[in-house]
Amino acid sequence: MSTTAQRVPTVKVWDLLVRCLHWTLVASVALAWLTRHSEGGWHEKIGYVALSVVVIRLCWGFIGSRYARFGHFVRTPTATIAYARSLTTGTAPRYLGHNPLAGYMTIALLTLVALVCASGWMYTTETFWGVEWVEQLHEGLTNLLLGLVALHILGVIGTSRHTGENLAAAMVHGNKRAPGPGDVD
Repeated sequence: MSTTAQRVPTVKVWDLLVRCLHWTLVASVALAWLTRHSEGGWHEKIGYVALSVVVIRLCWGFIGSRYARFGHFVRTPTATIAYARSLTTGTAPRYLGHNPLAGYMTIALLTLVALVCASGWMYTTETFWGVEWVEQLHEGLTNLLLGLVALHILGVIGTSRHTGENLAAAMVHGNKRAPGPGDVD
């Protein structure tokens, strides 16, 4: 009996910049939340890091590698609804890059981080310092962001189980199982 495991062929999907931006955004959102009541400027500085990540990722979404481009993974609403329906029947195809729901989640998360950062920045200005609705907006957007993060994590876990592929690990090393029959590139 052989003690070596048979190696599954893989392909590079997530480039280094996408992976670094992803984990930097994860860290900055977590750290911003942890420092939300702290003294000093850490919370604000972390917010600028998060906003910088969003700006770079938006640019990379138009000029980056194949699987990083929005044009590759933002599908039509019809295709996304069809994919969602196929999930309910257990027949959803495996996507090499983002599946249609993940594509929209990516856009939603980037948009919400930008809005949280913008509302946080507003609160630091002389015009909006201490204005209650700006503080409430920032807090409300943050809560919505945290809800989407939780939904994103559940989606990663569910998709990983459905496809038999560790998507969190793929976002670390960048590789996914090579496409097979029925997979969508």
